Amino acid sequence: MDVVKAVLEKHQNELDKYKPITVEKHLECRLDVGTLLITDPNDLEDRQLANDKEEYLAALTRDNTQLLVNAIWELPTERVDESIVAKLPEPTTVLPRLRKPPGPRPLTKWEQFAKEKGITKKKKDKKTYDDVLDKWVPTYGFKRAEAEKDKEWVLEVPQNADPNTDMFQKKIDLRNEKVAKNEIQRMKNIVRAKKMDVPRSGYLGPEAASSNQLLTAVTVAKSSTASVGKFQSKLPKEKEARGLGVKELIPGGKRKASHISAQPEREANLDLIKSVLNKKPKLDVEKAIQLQKQDERLEREAEGNKPAKKGKKGGGKGSRKAVGKKPKGHQGQRAPGKKGQAGRKRR
Repeated sequence: MDVVKAVLEKHQNELDKYKPITVEKHLECRLDVGTLLITDPNDLEDRQLANDKEEYLAALTRDNTQLLVNAIWELPTERVDESIVAKLPEPTTVLPRLRKPPGPRPLTKWEQFAKEKGITKKKKDKKTYDDVLDKWVPTYGFKRAEAEKDKEWVLEVPQNADPNTDMFQKKIDLRNEKVAKNEIQRMKNIVRAKKMDVPRSGYLGPEAASSNQLLTAVTVAKSSTASVGKFQSKLPKEKEARGLGVKELIPGGKRKASHISAQPEREANLDLIKSVLNKKPKLDVEKAIQLQKQDERLEREAEGNKPAKKGKKGGGKGSRKAVGKKPKGHQGQRAPGKKGQAGRKRR
């Protein structure tokens, strides 16, 4: 009897570890399976909460979670990729949001074309049988690359190609180019969805980019240096990109021009010292010419005011030298700065 009693006690202890799935509450809990939310309106037991807070809260959480799981098991189910999932109903609880819920994702260029033409996407098998390797290989995924390496362990070099060409590296470069092209197309889809203009910077390839885009890309690349393109050499007859938005694309274009010039630093410093040591007053050439003309005019007037020497015969009225304007009587002098005879009185 002792053995039987011990076995029963052991079995009862194991059953006590697993609590029943039925939970009894004084007030029925409100369930919103659509958002996996349960609200318990029952009051907390203050005595149990004060004695052992952690254990009481853990037991309360376990009971409420059990009620939510019981409600999920009552929902209709379906099979998706070898898995059974439950169909959640529409949520009934309105949750506050900072922003409005996002709308439907806009279609890409290919999705829109496929929708217009009625092209449906065919589901691919996860594995396909390879006749060369004589085994099943994955259609996509990381193990697909390993299968390709085992299959294409040797590559044939075309007759019109260089015999020393690395065909494996060429294949890798081609794959990287396709990845980059897909990334550019993805960015274009995002820009098209947001109804924005495609930026004019960046190299989109000779087939996709126009001449203006290539010119803009070259200008931006040359200006992306510490000297803002000061020392970048230019090709003969090279043009610079112009138009709206080009200056905004150049990094640091809004800041002041660099003080660094193409002249060597030593020569620039010597020129600065010479300009300071050999500093001379600036000459006003026009003013100097006017002063020179004024001195010459005064000399001519002074020579014309001298009295004629005795012994020379006059030649009449025409023998007198032409002088300036005749001064009035007893007023002014012919040559300023020199004393002369008073003018004739008028009769």
